[in-house]
Amino acid sequence: MFDETKKDSEGVPRKIVFRASKATIKGSVFYGVYFVLSQYMAPVFTLIPSFQHMIEAFVITYTVLLVVGELTGGTVYQHFLSMTKALFAVGYLMFLMGSGVISLSLGSVSVAVDLRLILTIAVLLSLLGVAKAVLEAVNYMSERAEPTAL
Repeated sequence: MFDETKKDSEGVPRKIVFRASKATIKGSVFYGVYFVLSQYMAPVFTLIPSFQHMIEAFVITYTVLLVVGELTGGTVYQHFLSMTKALFAVGYLMFLMGSGVISLSLGSVSVAVDLRLILTIAVLLSLLGVAKAVLEAVNYMSERAEPTAL
């Protein structure tokens, strides 16, 4: 006799290792891209030291959400974490940019940059990510509720 439960239980460690490997690779690549880009942004970080700390906090939190989301792949929690990741990006952008107008005083020179259009586009793209995550969660739940055809 062929035992179906034995077959399923043998694949569980393999799935967990695969998810953990995938999460590690995605997290490493994401943080590696930040590390490379931060080398090019070093002059900006010297002018505005608090900017580096804000960017690092965002990257670390986003990476943790990315890794945990990958670890929970194939479950409904993956979709909730995807939505959380998109909402975090919206919230952090709003917190970081404030009104969208950034002004700096460098000695006797005052510079003001209007980034409202870029902020609006970034928030709309992040909200599109929220909508995608919600639709994926609804699709996941509807697939679980439907009986399978034999």
